[in-house]
Amino acid sequence: MNLMCVASRLSRGGFPSLSKGFKLTPLQPYLRRTTVTLAGESVQRLSAEELPAVGRKWVGRWLFGCSGMVFGAVVIGGLTRLTESGLSMTDWHLFGKRPPWSQEEWEKEFAQYKSYPEFQMKNSNIDLQEFKFIWWMEYGHRQWGRTIGTVFLLPAAYFWHKGWFTRALKKRVVLCGTLIGLQGLLGWYMVKSGLEKERFQEPSDIPRVSQYRLASHLGMAFVLYSLFLWNGLEVTFPAQTLKQVTSQARNFRKFAHVTKGWVFLTALSGALVAGLDAGLVYNSFPKFADRWIPSDLLAFSPTLKNFTENPTTVQFDHRILGTTAVCLATALTVWSRRGVKLPPRAYSAATALGAMAWMQVGLGISTLLLYVPTALAAMHQSGSLLTLSFAIWLTHELRHIKKLPK
Repeated sequence: MNLMCVASRLSRGGFPSLSKGFKLTPLQPYLRRTTVTLAGESVQRLSAEELPAVGRKWVGRWLFGCSGMVFGAVVIGGLTRLTESGLSMTDWHLFGKRPPWSQEEWEKEFAQYKSYPEFQMKNSNIDLQEFKFIWWMEYGHRQWGRTIGTVFLLPAAYFWHKGWFTRALKKRVVLCGTLIGLQGLLGWYMVKSGLEKERFQEPSDIPRVSQYRLASHLGMAFVLYSLFLWNGLEVTFPAQTLKQVTSQARNFRKFAHVTKGWVFLTALSGALVAGLDAGLVYNSFPKFADRWIPSDLLAFSPTLKNFTENPTTVQFDHRILGTTAVCLATALTVWSRRGVKLPPRAYSAATALGAMAWMQVGLGISTLLLYVPTALAAMHQSGSLLTLSFAIWLTHELRHIKKLPK
C-alpha cells in the first residue's frame, strides 16, 4: 500500500483492523471538503474555515489588526495633508532616521527645508517652532507606515512557520507584503513631486504634490486595507450560505459589487479633490454659486485635461460620483428589505452601508460649506473608508450566491 493510499484511508477515519486496539483521530475536521487529484489519488486541502481553532483566531485578529493600522495610516495621512505638513521632510531613508534633538540639529533640518519651493514660495514667514510641528506630523506618518510593516511581517513569519496559512492565504499574504513595500516607495515618490523645483517656476504656482501620485498613493492604501479586511472576514466570520439561491439574490449580489466599485471610484476622485485643493472653490451646495453647471467647467484645453487638473471639474465630478454612490447604497438597503432572500448578516451589512453613505454625504457637504475645516475634512476622508468597509462586508456575505441550483 503506497503513501497516498494511507493518507486517503486516514482522512476517512483510519484502518478498521487497527481501530479495534486503539482509536485514530480522524483528520477530516482539518481538511477541505473538496478534493484534488495528485499522483492519481484524491488528496484534500486545508481551508480557512477548517483550520485549527487557535490558528484561525490569531490569524483573524492579526488580519483585522493590520486593516485597522492601514485605516489609521489613511487618517494620519489625511491630517498630514490638511495641515500641509507633507513636504517638511525633504529626504527619505528606508528604515527611517533619528529625529533631531539638539537646537543645532533642528536648525540644520530647517535650513534644508528652506532650500525647497514650499518654504520659498509659501511658508517663508514660519519660524522654527512652526516648522517643528509640521515636521513631527510628517515624521509620525512615516513611522506609522514602518510600524505597519513590522506588525505585518513578524506575525506573518510566525504563522507561516506554524502552518496556519492555507495555500490561498499564503498567496494573499505575499501580495499584501509586496503592496506594503510598494506603498512606502510610492509615498516618497509622491512627496518628491512636491520638492521638484522645476515644477514650480511661475509666481502663481503652488508647491504641492502631484494629484496623480496622491491618488495612486491613497488608492493603493485602500486596496491594501480592502485585502486585509476581506481576508480577516473570511478567516474569522466565514460567509453564510443559503439553502436555495434565487435569481433575485444573484442580481442583488451583482448590484452590490457595482456599488462597491463605485464607492472606490468616488474615493479616488476625492484624492484628486484633495490634491488640487478643489474643496476651496465653489463653497456652496447644491449649486455652484448661482449656477447648476459652473461656467469654467471645461476651461482647460485639451478638454480631457479638465477632468484631472481643473479644480472646478474635479469638484463637479466628485459631487456627481458621491450623489450616485448614495443613491446606489440606498437602493441596496431598500431592496434588501423588499423580500429578497439573503444570508442573515447581509441584511445588517446592507443597512449599515446605506446609513454610512448618507452620513458620508452629510460630512462632504458640511466640509464644503465650511471651507474645509481640518477636523471635518479628516472625518470625511475616514468616512469614505468606512463606506467602503461596509460595501466589502456586504459583498463578502454574498460571496456564496453565485449559481442557481440545477
